[in-house]
Amino acid sequence: MATIQPIAGENEQHPDIALVEKVRAGDISAYDELVRKYERQIFRISQHITQNREDAEDVMQDAFLKAYEKLDQFQGNSKFYTWLVRIAVNESLMRLRKRRTGKMVSIDEDVETEEGSVPRDLADWAPDPEQNYTQSEMNEILRKTIQGLPPGFRVVFELRDVQGLSTEETAEALGLSVPAVKSRLLRARLQLRERLSRYFKRKKGGEK
Repeated sequence: MATIQPIAGENEQHPDIALVEKVRAGDISAYDELVRKYERQIFRISQHITQNREDAEDVMQDAFLKAYEKLDQFQGNSKFYTWLVRIAVNESLMRLRKRRTGKMVSIDEDVETEEGSVPRDLADWAPDPEQNYTQSEMNEILRKTIQGLPPGFRVVFELRDVQGLSTEETAEALGLSVPAVKSRLLRARLQLRERLSRYFKRKKGGEK
């Protein structure tokens, strides 16, 4: 079994790498620590893709199990979390395919990366919509609006803007090119802006 190469710096090893090495040496409790560290993020990503809590729970369990079974394949060329996210995304898409036979659910389908695919200019925001809503209401509005994005855009937005992965890490986790991630993120943000703008204008019109 190959030794994992450190990625955090010449003389610095990411703490996840040390935990992975402990697991490989037979310390199962070290894997429990990795699960506790990332289960919330993996569940959230899975739920964003599957749009179903029970499916997300199953996907999270399957992803951690598969990662454990394939731990000897992790070479340390990327972060453990990035590698884990890719497994979870694949498991989520497999779950969608089983649930929605015949529908396009691949992360790579129906998305163009040429400049011509970028949406038209969008309407301006309604003036200061946050002033009319509490933070909890805004969070719920945002959550529902994100759920309305196409799966390919939604997961890129989740990884980059919510989970905070870099563009390169997101590309690696999803098996995409960096330009494709940038294009999808732009389109996700624009669609999100347009959907929220429509929502606030609709609410404003209904109050008159």
